[in-house]
Amino acid sequence: MRKTSLLDPGFDLTLRPMRYPRFYEMYKDAIKNTWTVDEIDWSQDLVDLRERLMPAERHMISRLVAFFATGDSIVSNNLVLNLYKHVNSPEGRMYLSRQLYEEALHVQFYLTLLDTYIPDPKERHAAFAAVHNIPSIKKKADFCFKWMDSVEQIERIENEEQRRQFLLNLICFSCCIEGLFFFAAFAYVYFLRSKGLLNGLASGTNWVFRDESCHMAFAFEVVNTVREEHPQLFDQRMQAEVVEMLAEAVDCEMTFAEDLLQDGVPGLSMTDMRTYLEFCADQRLANLGMPSHYGARNPFSFMELQDVQEVSNFFERRVSAYQIGVEGEVAFDQAF
Repeated sequence: MRKTSLLDPGFDLTLRPMRYPRFYEMYKDAIKNTWTVDEIDWSQDLVDLRERLMPAERHMISRLVAFFATGDSIVSNNLVLNLYKHVNSPEGRMYLSRQLYEEALHVQFYLTLLDTYIPDPKERHAAFAAVHNIPSIKKKADFCFKWMDSVEQIERIENEEQRRQFLLNLICFSCCIEGLFFFAAFAYVYFLRSKGLLNGLASGTNWVFRDESCHMAFAFEVVNTVREEHPQLFDQRMQAEVVEMLAEAVDCEMTFAEDLLQDGVPGLSMTDMRTYLEFCADQRLANLGMPSHYGARNPFSFMELQDVQEVSNFFERRVSAYQIGVEGEVAFDQAF
C-alpha cells in the first residue's frame, strides 16, 4: 500500500498514530505564546506623535500604519481559503487553526493602532482603503494575489503541478509576505524604537515578530516535509521561480520604501534598505535550503537584536518569559 503524504487530497482525522508529531509540538509551543492587545501601553506614543516625531517620520508612520491595516487580512484569507484545506494532517491543521487566531489578534492590534494613532474618521477610512488608493501598497497587494491566487480554484491536489502551485503559494506566504514585507515593516518600527520613539508600537511589534517567526518556522517545516515526500518537486525550475518571486518582492518593497522615505528620514537610506531586503531574501533562501542570491549583509545594527538571521533557532532559545501571564515589556535584546 502506498504511503500517504502531506499533500494527498482529503482530510485525515486520525491523531494516533501521529504521522507528523513535529507539527503538534509546534502547536503546543504556540499555545504558550499567548498575549493580548490590552497589555500594550500607548500613552507615550501619543506624546511622541504630538511632540517628538519629525514630519518625515510622521509620513513614514502614516504609510506603515496604512500597510498594517490590510496586510494581515490578506494573510488570514490565504490561510483559510488556499492552505488549510490542502494540508492533510490533523496536527498540522491544529497549528494552522492557532495561526489563524494569531492573525486575527494581529488584525486587532493594527485596528487598535489605527484607532489610537489616527483619531480623524476620514483619515482612518483612507488608511483602511490603502490597498486601493496608495500605489506603493497596492503594488504589494497585487504581488500577493499574483503568486497566491493560483491555488484558489484547486479543490483537491491531484498531481505534481498542483503540488508545485501549493508550494509556491506557501513560499510566497511565508518568505515574501511574512518574511520580507513584514520584516521590513518591523525594521522601520525598531529604527524608531532605537531613537526612543513609539515604544508602545514597538512592544506590540515584539509579540507580532515572535508570532511571525513561529509561522515561518511552521511553513518551513511543511516545505521540508513535502521535500522529503516529493523530492522531485525541488528542481532547478522551482529554485528559479522562488528566486524570481523574491526578487519581485524586493522590488515591491523598495517601491514602498521610496514612498515611506520620500521626505528623507535621517538614519535610514534607500541603499541600506535595499541591502537589508536582500539580506532577508537570502535568509529565506537559506531557510528553504537554497543558495543565497544576493550575498548581502544586515546593514542595521538595531535589527541584529531581533535575531532575524536565526529564525530557525527560535524554539531552542525560548524562555518562560514569553508565556501567558507575562507582565511588563519583553524586549528582543533579552536572551530567549
